[in-house]
Amino acid sequence: MSTIEKRLAALGIVLPQASNPAASYTNFVIAGGLLFVSGKGPHGNPKGKLGSQYTTEEGYQFARQAGIEVLAVLKEGLGSLDRIQRVVKVQGFVNAEPHYEEHHKVLNGFSELMFDVFGEQGVHARSVFGAVSVRDNLPIIVDSIYEVKVERKRVAPSSPNIQFL
Repeated sequence: MSTIEKRLAALGIVLPQASNPAASYTNFVIAGGLLFVSGKGPHGNPKGKLGSQYTTEEGYQFARQAGIEVLAVLKEGLGSLDRIQRVVKVQGFVNAEPHYEEHHKVLNGFSELMFDVFGEQGVHARSVFGAVSVRDNLPIIVDSIYEVKVERKRVAPSSPNIQFL
């Protein structure tokens, strides 16, 4: 069992199967040592706005659930969460009433999960936005960027004195 899988077990987190994209895009793209995860919402597709249908505390749990969805995508894409070198950037889009002012507290559900799972490597830059509308009327959507450990394959040398990495 990997280090991160042990940490997940200690936290009582069982990763679901990664959810499929909601439209014509992919769950993630790796480019230049960074892994970009498409926006993910909470498990079960709850519907509604913060500030009317949901409280800040419920929003926090939705953000945490979105984080678990993202972890499932990372695991599926990388094979091991131990390949995550750092959580780089997180953006949250909170479906909220115009008077709602606690967007940052909602996104803490995601941010604190990343710290719990990855330790200091889980501390990240972030932005949070209030949205008039989001896909499927979800209460929150989170997209995120990760630095990944690049796996290099050793190539047999063509000459005893030359090695390619």
